[in-house]
Amino acid sequence: MLDPKVLAWALAQPTGSRWRGLADAFTGGTTRVSVEGRTVEYRSLDEIARALIAGHGAENSAARRPSITLASFSREGTR
Repeated sequence: MLDPKVLAWALAQPTGSRWRGLADAFTGGTTRVSVEGRTVEYRSLDEIARALIAGHGAENSAARRPSITLASFSREGTR
């Protein structure tokens, strides 16, 4: 199942981009996607959903910040 956040991200892309084209096809219930003069026929809407999930992950991985944890230790109270 396609996460609504992924679909919202794809629909927010500029018209004519491959992610927007995939999202438009997915929401329209069609498996044919045309972007920049190229047409691709996907086997199913599930295949389009998987492509959107992969694209979202690839496009947004650089935007993630690494998680940092600071550990603090003290000798007070130990004797």
